[in-house]
Amino acid sequence: MFECVVNVSEGRDLAVLDALASASGASLRDRHHDALHHRAVFTLINERAPLLADARRLIASGLERIDLRQHHGVHPRFGSVDVVPFVALSGEDPAEACALRDETAHWIATELATPVYRYGPLASGVTRSLPEVRRGARAGLAPDEGPAATESRGAVAVGCRPILVAWNLWLRGVSLEQARAIARVVRGPAVRALAFDLGDRVQVSCNLIDPSSVGPSAVYDAVAAAAPGTIERAELVGLIPASLLEREDPARWHQLGIGPTVTIESRLATG
Repeated sequence: MFECVVNVSEGRDLAVLDALASASGASLRDRHHDALHHRAVFTLINERAPLLADARRLIASGLERIDLRQHHGVHPRFGSVDVVPFVALSGEDPAEACALRDETAHWIATELATPVYRYGPLASGVTRSLPEVRRGARAGLAPDEGPAATESRGAVAVGCRPILVAWNLWLRGVSLEQARAIARVVRGPAVRALAFDLGDRVQVSCNLIDPSSVGPSAVYDAVAAAAPGTIERAELVGLIPASLLEREDPARWHQLGIGPTVTIESRLATG
């Protein structure tokens, strides 16, 4: 069983999002979208063959329907279909997730004539992170495959990685500069964090890249201790493994924006 978490640069046009959800087929387990970020995240989980087929249909539909030239949102992006990571679940070999990455990257580059960057463990023996890809692309790093970046589609970052938890905290009474300082406090080897101005509120947006060592409650408490204002709410983007949910105190699940209905296992059980 594998997971593919497709991030696209569209969070406002519901007709487009519905079309992308339809293209995702039976592998679709969750859809999250945000108009201020102007971004959507489609979580696909399935066995190898059907997952690959559904992910390809979603990617092709996204590249056809989303024009990066019309995009204005707070979230960093360089592609209409921005990020496509593969994750091994249920004891699958992580190398198989990287094989799915490589097959998908080659297909995007050759069949869809769109540039791709790979991240995760590479054939050279180096492991490249998604932030390194973003920085490199801004600095003129050539794509790994495909043509030069196009204005309408940009490029796609295709990766393989372990499970992570994408998780945001919405803050009130906190300036953007203060939120950036808070992001620096919580950022570390296990947590990536950025601060965004969302009008009357700010957000500290986190990727918990080693959630077994630093989970949502630890980050929540660190932000609460550093923030001069209040935490309005926590928001999970996508799904969380049941094993990570069970590490947290059930009395805090609501505060942390997590619960039994947003686990990978619960979505697989309900089909």
